[in-house]
Amino acid sequence: MSNNPHGRTRGLLMMVVAPSGVGKTSLTRRLVADHNDLHLSISATTRDPRPGEHDGRDYHFVTRDKFQVMIQDDAFLEWAEVYGNHYGSPRGPVVEALERGESVLFDIDFQGAMKVHAQLPDDSVLIYVLPPSLAEMSRRLHARSQDSEEVIARRLSRAKDEVADWERFDYVILNDDFDKAYSDLAHIYHAERQKRARNPWIGNLVADLLKEEV
Repeated sequence: MSNNPHGRTRGLLMMVVAPSGVGKTSLTRRLVADHNDLHLSISATTRDPRPGEHDGRDYHFVTRDKFQVMIQDDAFLEWAEVYGNHYGSPRGPVVEALERGESVLFDIDFQGAMKVHAQLPDDSVLIYVLPPSLAEMSRRLHARSQDSEEVIARRLSRAKDEVADWERFDYVILNDDFDKAYSDLAHIYHAERQKRARNPWIGNLVADLLKEEV
């Protein structure tokens, strides 16, 4: 929540999209750690936890039956099936955060980002993170040893399709140097928080300033 004494700054939905292996998770987790007014949207998924992942921190791990109930209850801003598993962004926590004047960061895929943006266009900011090359992306995917060759091939093909739509994003960041990419991401967040439309209190402050006798 904003600490501005003049009034509350409206939060934003910051959606960061990138192919697997580009470093999106490292970038977004650091941004959240460095900003106490920014919270990570925790997705629900039907896939099994990977080594080191924890329920409620990395994802809400739910059964397929539970996920279907949430769909029927319109509990998601967006949801999709990806590589045989279901993923979705719970609506309630996001809407509540915006109403409190807090911002929410989405570590989300391309289609999900477009669906959220379609519902909340004035609150959302779309950011795409590019790899330095597909060869480097392939190297990183093989190094982490989490996917089969078939899945890696699908991820690389999908990355080409997404990159072709780069013009649909508000910002594009190249992650060939992590520290620079992080600096770019943080600057985007700071600038978006300062936009006039997200700071309605400015109008009253300016009116008061104009009334002052000097």
